[in-house]
Amino acid sequence: MSAATLNFSREEFADRLNATRAAMDDAGIDTLIVHDPSNMSWLTGYDGWSFYTPQCVIVGALGDPVWFGRGMDANGARRTTYLTDEDIVGYPDHYVMSTQRHAMDYLAATILTDRGWAAGRIGVEYDNYYYSARAHDRLFEHLPGASMVDATSLVNWLRLVKSPREIEYMRIAGTIVSKMHARILEIMTPGMRKNDLVAEIYHTGVTGTREHGGDYPAIVPMLPTGADASAAHLTWDDRELRMGEGTFFEIAGVFRRYHVPLSRTVHLGPPPARWLAAEEGLLSSIAAGLATVAPGTTFEEMHRAFITELRSHGFDKESRAGYGIGLSYPPDWGERNISIRPGELTEMKPGMTFHFMPALWQDDWGLEITESVLVTETGYELLADVPRQLFVKN
Repeated sequence: MSAATLNFSREEFADRLNATRAAMDDAGIDTLIVHDPSNMSWLTGYDGWSFYTPQCVIVGALGDPVWFGRGMDANGARRTTYLTDEDIVGYPDHYVMSTQRHAMDYLAATILTDRGWAAGRIGVEYDNYYYSARAHDRLFEHLPGASMVDATSLVNWLRLVKSPREIEYMRIAGTIVSKMHARILEIMTPGMRKNDLVAEIYHTGVTGTREHGGDYPAIVPMLPTGADASAAHLTWDDRELRMGEGTFFEIAGVFRRYHVPLSRTVHLGPPPARWLAAEEGLLSSIAAGLATVAPGTTFEEMHRAFITELRSHGFDKESRAGYGIGLSYPPDWGERNISIRPGELTEMKPGMTFHFMPALWQDDWGLEITESVLVTETGYELLADVPRQLFVKN
């Protein structure tokens, strides 16, 4: 089989592994079991749509990590990771969707026991989409000599500061999402079915640029219209767009699994006065928040500037105003580390990337205007280039 295609250098993967082991030492963890596919990819390069069955990457004190997954996906690991065959272990298919046995039975017996990792303090991502209660019970049952430790987000927090190559990928993703919004404004018209508009959004996102093809997003396009826009996370249907209604578009450009989300709102026909007031409030509060972005600023300080300005316009926002972004797989494009909200005392550093998510969901309408941001040595860079405004089409 030909050599794997890697999106990063072996040196970068080595740096990530060293950082992970340092964090394990700080947490008193001897062996780390990572189930989050984003963390699996960050550590090894693995990239496959196989997360609907049990899989993980195991990091011990020495050597390369071990990829563990369904047997038919082992060649996917060989094609996308730097690991040798010795460190790629597939389990037999009779473990898949079985009520009598579980892949964690095989993991405990064939990898953890054989490699001397069945004792000591074992860290597992407890609060993770891809680690079930049954998986935990079966793993715990087979490791009586081990102490199980919650290692949720241990790797996620190591991903906060992006490398130059990661930033390069995110800039490409930002170009793609900018093209996606331009396409929306070009073709959106009253009478158009929403599913037809979504088809164009997907086509533009996957087509990407002349130099770089796009990837699939971890979250499907969200574009609720009218009263549906009072809900934050509705998707689409086949109803026709109508004059007098507004639609927000929460979408992301993706390249090499790196996401740059961006939201804009389009109103068909003249918007009511309350919409214009909300636009003014959002734009002013976004500017206030961005004015604080610089190395050393905490995300709490950014939130304080944003929310103070927003409240001065008569609006409020109870939910967080943003989150870390980067490498992600379904069902979420957030990195699950920092949040822009009170109490978030993490200081900004050059290379951090986040989605600044000012949005207003009212009783019967909603307005979203957001920015994806890179912290630089002196301030910030916007990762997408779309005019910051409420768009009106007549």
